[in-house]
Amino acid sequence: MKRGRPFGSQVRQNVIDILHHMKRGYGYDIFKVYKAIFPLVTNRVIYYHLARGKQLEIFKVDKVQIESGDYSWGNKAEKIYYSLGPKAKPTSSVKVKEYFDKKK
Repeated sequence: MKRGRPFGSQVRQNVIDILHHMKRGYGYDIFKVYKAIFPLVTNRVIYYHLARGKQLEIFKVDKVQIESGDYSWGNKAEKIYYSLGPKAKPTSSVKVKEYFDKKK
């Protein structure tokens, strides 16, 4: 019997499948899509898996954009756009595919 934590995560795999269809997205945008498909998740978990996936080269930072607006924390927001990295292995998730087919 193997000991320790299993490698990989179902949440991270779902994010890979979502980004496979989106091509590129920032954290909150990915969270909104994830929440619509798989309801039991927090934005903190999504941001954790994006950061961990970046370390594992599953995700890569596509660009960092500073947007100005009227936010509760100030007048600027930094949006980090992610895309799939070289080690990403998207699966054909039926739920994700149905969501994006319905959205078109």
